[in-house]
Amino acid sequence: MTYRLLVCAILALTARGAAGSDIIRGGEVYRQHCASCHGAQGQSTWPGAPSFARREGLLQPDLAIVAKIRAGRNAMPAYRGVLSERDMLSVVAYMRTLMR
Repeated sequence: MTYRLLVCAILALTARGAAGSDIIRGGEVYRQHCASCHGAQGQSTWPGAPSFARREGLLQPDLAIVAKIRAGRNAMPAYRGVLSERDMLSVVAYMRTLMR
């Protein structure tokens, strides 16, 4: 029974994340905060930064990517307190449009 509750909770969080995103807003936030390193079209311009056009870093659930945005990683600053959770989800939705 506990396993089923856990699965349901995970599915609910994932569905909520997808429903809370706005690709247009995500593009605006991406251009302002992400494009200088990850490229305007998702092709990395900074050594070590994932290239979203090649799907690097995007083969994970939305909430896992949001956690990385929130906490920062390597040279990428943390965006906790800078971006809202909704904006982070919107950026993830936009990043997925850059995959080729």
